[in-house]
Amino acid sequence: MAKTAIITGGSRGIGEAMALKLGELGYNVVINYRSESSKALSDNLAAKIKEQYKVDTLVVRADVSKYEDCEALVKATVDKFGENIDALVNNAGITNNCNWIDITREQYENVINTNLMSFLHMTHLVLPYMVNHSDRHHQCCIVNTSSVGGLTGVINQADYCASKSGIIGLTRALALEFAGRGIRVNAIAPGMIMTDMLRGVNQEELNALAETIPEGFIGDVSDIAGALGYILTASYVTGQVISPNGGFVMQ
Repeated sequence: MAKTAIITGGSRGIGEAMALKLGELGYNVVINYRSESSKALSDNLAAKIKEQYKVDTLVVRADVSKYEDCEALVKATVDKFGENIDALVNNAGITNNCNWIDITREQYENVINTNLMSFLHMTHLVLPYMVNHSDRHHQCCIVNTSSVGGLTGVINQADYCASKSGIIGLTRALALEFAGRGIRVNAIAPGMIMTDMLRGVNQEELNALAETIPEGFIGDVSDIAGALGYILTASYVTGQVISPNGGFVMQ
């Protein structure tokens, strides 16, 4: 029987690369997106995964910052693929890039609700399904996307960094709570990765950013997908924060 994975925020960038990796590893992939502008991207990605990897896909629009939308996402997954959910990739995330004097309550609550509360909602809803069919010989995995910002802090991103630090705490606590029950929980903390956020930056600024990285270049989304692939297949790895960052942060 094919495995099933849910990925939140899976329509583009790092999420797209990780969704493709899930398909490559033989999972049926449930791709979540939030905004109407991401629908076509999600549908095209689902079709690509089906064609390339001969697995099934499901595309679900949901605002995962809202518990009720998360319930609908999980229900749609169970209705299509059954109750055996094998992997959850919590990846939905946004940022404000705003200093703490000018930021509004609405702005920082939106970041916390999207970046952290959605992870709590989804794990709360998915873990009961995982517990019912996991053991040492059939492991289930939760992988949470954090950031080097959650390890070091970033100017003008206090809310973002707070959410990403919270993800690391959540990861470690759940890994301990479910250790020995066939459920592994890990986090990926990407460094500087070439996504839509950086594509609008001019080359001079990109070169300056690259100079701050010991390896001397900005990473690619495939670097994060590779980390996901490792975590999903590494049966002895749990409670870890893997940070593909070119040496920018060393733990």
